[in-house]
Amino acid sequence: MRITALAGGVGGARFLRGLRTHLDRTPGLDDTELTVIGNTGDDISLFGLRVCPDLDTLMYTLGGGIHEGQGWGRADESHRVQGELAAYGAVPQWFGLGDLDLGTHVVRSQWLGQGVTLSEVTERLSRRWGLADHRVRLLPMSDSPVETHVVVEDEEGQRAIHFQEWWVRHQAAIPAQRFVAVGMDRATPAPGVLDAIRQADVVLLPPSNPVVSIGIILGVPGVRDALRGTAAPVVGVSPLIGGLPVRGHADACLSAIGVEATASAVAGLYEDFLDGWLVSEEDAEGVRLPRATVQGRPLLMTDRDAAADIAGAALDLALQLARR
Repeated sequence: MRITALAGGVGGARFLRGLRTHLDRTPGLDDTELTVIGNTGDDISLFGLRVCPDLDTLMYTLGGGIHEGQGWGRADESHRVQGELAAYGAVPQWFGLGDLDLGTHVVRSQWLGQGVTLSEVTERLSRRWGLADHRVRLLPMSDSPVETHVVVEDEEGQRAIHFQEWWVRHQAAIPAQRFVAVGMDRATPAPGVLDAIRQADVVLLPPSNPVVSIGIILGVPGVRDALRGTAAPVVGVSPLIGGLPVRGHADACLSAIGVEATASAVAGLYEDFLDGWLVSEEDAEGVRLPRATVQGRPLLMTDRDAAADIAGAALDLALQLARR
């Protein structure tokens, strides 16, 4: 079986690790191939290095090197280089880069500077983490640089700041007026992205941010059309429980685009291709979708086993839909 998933950072990574755990535990599914299309709208250049936060979170989580407490960055990390940069007065200091993590950014930037595509760079980095050994292929949504910027208005007036500054430095406390995917007009899907959707037996949307993670991937020309045209069932998992995100600021992102923070409203962002929608039990009664099948179940990923159960439920729903 071939599964394709569109994913952002922490929530998507933990869900997909749970999915891989479920597949490995289930007879007949342990040889399933998982292709992950990662959001690159979060990418940012810092200290002369190209940083891809969502791709790295997916890679470290699926490869066994993630800092479990944070959900991002490397386990057993130190920050001596960041401290030295601060001593020199280098900015910004609001985005923490660990010493081990810097190794990833240095080699990525070196290869990109040599003309290697982001797809090839991501494949090389993934080898170090043994993703292929776990039957996982990680693809960037596009080889073309795309950066999500946020238009805000504060005491400095109306201005656009990088998404990471809004998310990390300001913790989304400044109301976003709109999001702008800079470079999207020149972007094309990375090699393998459209084929992974078209040739999949199942397509899953993990509980990633629907606006600035999955929404950005859907903005790449051709991706949404591929999802509309695929014969595979497309099943998503709500990122909200009782109208609130488990972590992050998805509610602030939804507010910025004029969408209610409800499981029904989020599903509406995918209504043209969504076949199944997994929601929390407390939200299930209020969700009525015109064409997608809705199921309610506990959605809190408290540990790896809970994530595996949730991912397994999403896959089971997809397989039920495929048999209709």
